[in-house]
Order: sequence, then C-alpha cells, then structure tokens
Amino acid sequence: MAEHTKQPPTDPSKPAEASGKEPTAAEGPANASSSADAEKTSKVEDAKARVVAAKEALSEKAAAAPPAATPGAPKPPVKKKDEGPKPSDASGHPQVKKLKAKFNGAVLEAFVFLGQLSIRIEPSQIVEVCDFLRQDGETPFNYLSDVTCVHFPDRRAAPFDVVYNLYSIPTNERVRLKVATGADEGVESVTGVWPAANWMEREVYDLFGVQFRNHPDLRRILLPPDWEGHPLRKDYALEFVENGWTDQHLPVMTEVQREQLDQRRAYGLEFLSVPQERMMREIFQGGKEVMPKDK
Repeated sequence: MAEHTKQPPTDPSKPAEASGKEPTAAEGPANASSSADAEKTSKVEDAKARVVAAKEALSEKAAAAPPAATPGAPKPPVKKKDEGPKPSDASGHPQVKKLKAKFNGAVLEAFVFLGQLSIRIEPSQIVEVCDFLRQDGETPFNYLSDVTCVHFPDRRAAPFDVVYNLYSIPTNERVRLKVATGADEGVESVTGVWPAANWMEREVYDLFGVQFRNHPDLRRILLPPDWEGHPLRKDYALEFVENGWTDQHLPVMTEVQREQLDQRRAYGLEFLSVPQERMMREIFQGGKEVMPKDK
C-alpha cells in the first residue's frame, strides 16, 4: 500500500501568502470589517484627544482666574464707593475777608459746599452784618430769599440755627448766614433791614418757637394762636396728638364716634372725619374767605 503524507492544518490567523495560497472570495468581507474597525478606532482616539485638549484649556483658565474663597474664609473687602463732596474752608473767600475786616469777631466760621458760601455769624451782630451786606457797593445783597431754621436737639446750649439766604440781584451771587441760638434767647429781628422778613420770622416762630426780638408783630402765622407746641421741632410727636386746642375746638365724641374716627385714620381717611372739616370744605367750595385779612 502507498503511504499518505499528512498535511499540517492551516492557521487562519496567518495571511494567505504564508501558506502560498491566494485569498479566496470568502476572505474579502473579513478584510472590510477590519478596515471599518480601524476607522472607528481612529475616530474614538480623535474624540478622546479633543476631550483632553478641552480639559487642559479649562485647567489653564481656572489657573489664570483669581482663587475662589474657601468656605469659612473671610470675604475680600468690598470696594468703597467714591465719597461725595465735602465742605471746604472758605476763610480766604473775598466776602469773608470783607466781613472780618469790617466786624471784629462777627465771623465764627465759613465754608463752601457745592459752590455755596455759608458764614456763621455771632448772634449779637447779625443785624449789623445783614445791613452791611445789603448796602455793599460791590455786591449788594438786596434780596432776602428766605429765613428758615434747623433744629439740633443734641446741641443743648444753642439747639437752633436760624438761616438767612441772601441774594444779590445786580451781581447774581448768593450767601447763606447762620446764627446759633436757643428758643427763648432768640435772635434780633432783621425786619428793619428787609421788611419781607416779617412773615418769614413769624413762620420760624410758629413752627420752631424761636423768638425774634423787636419784631413788629410776632405771632403765629400758620397754626391757631392757642395751638400747643411747634411741629417742626424734632422732638415733636409725629402721630396725631390730642392737646388743649382739640379739646376746646372739636366737639365731644361718643365712644362709637371715636371708634369710627380711629378706623378712618387707620385707613388714611382723616379728611371729613369731623363736622368742622366738612364745614371748611363747604367754605372752600363756596369761594368764601376762611380768615379775615390783616388790616
């Protein structure tokens, strides 16, 4: 019998050339699948590279940014806003120098704030200073704009500042004079310098209680003559206060009427709450004169 020589099995992992054979048609799809896998792997690697690049960019940005405050650490100080304008000394102002040269000790202090000159005057010389400013040949302050008052309750010795706002019509200049005083001590009236100060000083007297010595007719101008207190003082109660004037002039109210009045006030309906207010409304609507004119 003839002997048959056995052939070793072919290794599928080796290419066909190793065995000396050409690739068959069945091996074509396998090669295409390997190419697709390689392309997919390449895309995945590209995506990973982009992710790594993005992470590195974020890390660089975070490193460049200021460090965030750690929990419990004090917060960085808040930048303060720019401070507003402050008054400056005006002792060298020409108007101040003129008053100092004319009146010895009359000018206590002077300052400029937002372009406005304010001069604090010795109370005993306020009339002489006002008269001098009114008749000044260079800058005649011939117009008294206003006389008003400011209350400083903590300033025990002289809690009130009487303020005179003067205006020079020919030169278009302004100056503000201030005098510190007490309510009972008061200050000398300037009605002899500016007759228009009559009603202005009466208003200050009415609402602040400051006396004006030698005033021709110092009495209340806004409130009834027998009203108690001065409403523009800072120690005056803001809420409605029953005083002697209300007891005398308003009718006695029953308990029910009082309750209705309190309810109206709670809702802001104080108007027309009593007969006197309804009467005043009828007077205004009828065009009648509320108070007789001074003669």
